[in-house]
Amino acid sequence: MERPTPVNKEREVPEDRFLVSKTDPRGVITYANEVFCEVTGYTEEELVGKPHNIIRHPDMPRIVFKLLWDTIKQGKEFWGYVKNMAKDGSYYWVYAHVTPSWDESGTNIIGYQSDRRRANKEAVRKVEEIYKKLLEAERSGGMQASERLLQEVLKGMPYEEWIWTLWRE
Repeated sequence: MERPTPVNKEREVPEDRFLVSKTDPRGVITYANEVFCEVTGYTEEELVGKPHNIIRHPDMPRIVFKLLWDTIKQGKEFWGYVKNMAKDGSYYWVYAHVTPSWDESGTNIIGYQSDRRRANKEAVRKVEEIYKKLLEAERSGGMQASERLLQEVLKGMPYEEWIWTLWRE
């Protein structure tokens, strides 16, 4: 499946609904709920079996996804603001909560679940400004430059805590 070309058109995420997807441990989609399909414009058949990054918007700095993967691979929860891209190239912002799924013994991660809801517009305005700077750093100095800049922004605070401060402001 070919990735769409981004267009400057925002899609609305329903206020009272959750976009839910599940993946295997490598990030390949195994389940997509109806709301996720509606917002992305893909059918469940088009999504299942594809890497979850099929919806990654090029405006997202890679360092955020590195943090996400580092966190969930350790068996921890990840919270963050993410700009995604629909099938038609339009974008939508979500507040994402990604958690590991465990086997019956509770010792092995067998996949991940992502529950996303409409993002707080004021928080998006703030995070978008930071993400643009991170992306610029990444383009000029690679992932390490983006990570250094993010650490300066966080001032020793964990990323998820920073995200929570944006939600409360």
